[in-house]
Amino acid sequence: MFFKGLGKYPKFKKKGRSDSFPTECYANTIDNSGKPIELDGWCHKLPFIGVVKTYEPIEATTKRITISRQAGDWYLSCSYEFHPITTPQKTDAIGVDLGVKTLATLSDGKVFESVRSYQKFEAKLSREQYLNRHKEVGSANWKKAQLKIARLHRKVANIRKDALHKLTTYLAKNHGRVVVEDLNVSGMLRNHKLAKIS
Repeated sequence: MFFKGLGKYPKFKKKGRSDSFPTECYANTIDNSGKPIELDGWCHKLPFIGVVKTYEPIEATTKRITISRQAGDWYLSCSYEFHPITTPQKTDAIGVDLGVKTLATLSDGKVFESVRSYQKFEAKLSREQYLNRHKEVGSANWKKAQLKIARLHRKVANIRKDALHKLTTYLAKNHGRVVVEDLNVSGMLRNHKLAKIS
């Protein structure tokens, strides 16, 4: 792409930062030349790689698979088509009041509490970072400590994602129209005191 004048100069990926699996087709994606890839069970035969084992059984047919690494663990993600299932709606429209102390308050009175995931692990994160302060950068002990810190950050992020998925799933299943107030929540969270609440 660069030599054809269609793209910028390529930036080489640094090991250990946003790791993904390089293939002949895409930087982090396996594309079997448009042919379907069958995933069935615990072990999967992937093009260009071979047999890969997963912690959970997967049954799907996809044309593209992305392999990435987060906090020392490898993840396999794929896209596939499915037929949507309609669910009976409780009310046609619902209003959502986003907050900082609470995740969201609905117009029907239902409240989704904030998970406060960062507060739960703040002391643990602080201690791990404190113990890591004098370790030699690049050493084996430094890498172990960095991995522990990365896993804690991933846990915090996953708790937040889980709460957001539960909220959005509830709204999508039970209501035909969702009205959200126009507040600059991201701007409010730039205040470090407010950000720690969420």
